[in-house]
Amino acid sequence: MDKPDPHSLPLSPGVYLYRDERGRIIYVGKARALRRRVLSYFQPERQSPKTRAMLGHARGLDIIATTTEKEALLLEASLIKKHRPRYNIVLRDDKQYILFRLNAKTPFPRLEIIRRPGHDGSRLFGPFTSGLSARETWKLLHKAFGLRRCSDRAMKNRIRPCLYHHMGQCPAPCMGLISPEEYHQTVLGVCELLEGRAPDLLSRLRADMELAAARLEFERAARLRDQIAAVERTLERQAAVLPGGGDMDAIGLFPAADGLAVGIAFVRGGAVTDGRGFYFAGLGFDDAPELLWAFLGQFYENLPPPPRVLLPWLPAPELREETAEPLSDMEAENSSGRLVMEQALSERRGGTVRIVAPQNARDNQLVDIAAANARERARLVGLARSRSAVETLAGVLHLPQAPRRIECVDISHTGGRETKAGLVVFEDGRPVPEAYRLYALPNGGDDYASLRDWAARRLESGPPWPDVLLVDGGRGQLTAVRRAMAEAGKEGVFALAAIAKARNEEGGADRRAGNVADRIFVPGRSNPLPIREGSPELLYLQHIRDTAHRFVVSRHRRARRGAALSGELMRLPGIGPVTARLLWEKFGNIDAMRKASLDDLLAVPGIGRVRGGELLNKLKKLRL
Repeated sequence: MDKPDPHSLPLSPGVYLYRDERGRIIYVGKARALRRRVLSYFQPERQSPKTRAMLGHARGLDIIATTTEKEALLLEASLIKKHRPRYNIVLRDDKQYILFRLNAKTPFPRLEIIRRPGHDGSRLFGPFTSGLSARETWKLLHKAFGLRRCSDRAMKNRIRPCLYHHMGQCPAPCMGLISPEEYHQTVLGVCELLEGRAPDLLSRLRADMELAAARLEFERAARLRDQIAAVERTLERQAAVLPGGGDMDAIGLFPAADGLAVGIAFVRGGAVTDGRGFYFAGLGFDDAPELLWAFLGQFYENLPPPPRVLLPWLPAPELREETAEPLSDMEAENSSGRLVMEQALSERRGGTVRIVAPQNARDNQLVDIAAANARERARLVGLARSRSAVETLAGVLHLPQAPRRIECVDISHTGGRETKAGLVVFEDGRPVPEAYRLYALPNGGDDYASLRDWAARRLESGPPWPDVLLVDGGRGQLTAVRRAMAEAGKEGVFALAAIAKARNEEGGADRRAGNVADRIFVPGRSNPLPIREGSPELLYLQHIRDTAHRFVVSRHRRARRGAALSGELMRLPGIGPVTARLLWEKFGNIDAMRKASLDDLLAVPGIGRVRGGELLNKLKKLRL
């Protein structure tokens, strides 16, 4: 797309929309100054890969001017939700969170479960991400405190108390069996519990119970006892993090292998009551500032925000693309963007909302909790993708059914010495570390011979057999394992496949980071399988291969380190191979040995006090 005429762009706040050749909106943004913001997209030295890709598809630009930056922010969020542009960060979450609503202005309020908050002045409590958990809490509150459940119309038309009254769970205000003042005392207790003021509530309930017992009002004392027990059961589910109470939402980030996850922890009444995670594929940590602001604007569109929203840090909105001004102006931009977001959220809440960064250890703890929610969401997304890839692998590898168990072998050595074979196991898309194995093989440097030796040992060990054995290598490595199976008379016991690095321009293996064009070979076929680059199946096989490579290399390096350490120790008089091995197994490295005390050395089998003293002096002088 060509750079627009600067004079055609206003200096006012507003929203800009990029469209593709078919007129579809592919990106929506907002700005304090539309001219400066739009022109910043056409500065080549400051274009991100995402911006270059978007401009490559853009064919038109629309401008919508607004009178304030807050109006631009609200309009941007509305347009993103409506059009879901390709290059915007879109929160694809249509879930309506559950809230409790209590209209305390009526004589006998009800505690209702709602999904869309109104603006009628009612008190709202929540949110709850689990409908089942919310309804269990709702039932528990009614059982303990006895609020009416019927609608206003049903209450007006009732001519006798309902069944809940006979069960002791409703005071029957419909029949005038409780005064509004007494009913409001019950409502006050519910509010105290939902607001996190449980200690005050428990103190009052215990005092009332003791007073009722002293007056021989045993039925009332029993009801108060049940209320106390219900409150304590509710508190057991919550983790207190703010001793002074208070409501806030904490937001954390977790960078995954191929995306960025956002987690949120809901703190109500000083306790973590719930949390949620979201995953955005294809984003990196460079996209975090834009993601945080987009998340705030979209997440709280239909959910009242708390008075305090805690971010891991305060990103500067539109900073990278819009301005290259001195630091003071950058700080002003940051402050302005935050103030605009705070104004928008305050309007949705009907009260003040502050967006802050962690200010103490407790705030950092909350951000860590939110980041844990993000990490769990990323893990579940990765697991779901792995399972999906497992289901489609059957067709790709021409198997009769989806491979439940996949084993992968990789060979590692250094100049033909310390040859190791590492085996990793995946079942149902997940690694099984306890099933990993490391094999010491004869030295020589011949990967084909090493694979044949390893295959013979693997076949001797017997079941459980894999559905697929993945070999790190090409056709030659695959053939070596196949021949070993044939020689052992077990050809066809399990399927075979090999994964080889893609070829570079010179015809060698392309080992550059980020390469996704690896080749998959199967027996009976000279050419690699036609698997699309970046497909879930190929990414899954690459992940298994990379896991095997990391496993065998880390163990191989440890073995080399142990051999080097043993050789260095055996240069000292009086230390043979057995003693060197025992010292290595106990301490792991020479630095730890040099820091060891005499008592530490005496704990090694075969070392007495005299020998230990001599060894201590030798180790103190040892240098690598």
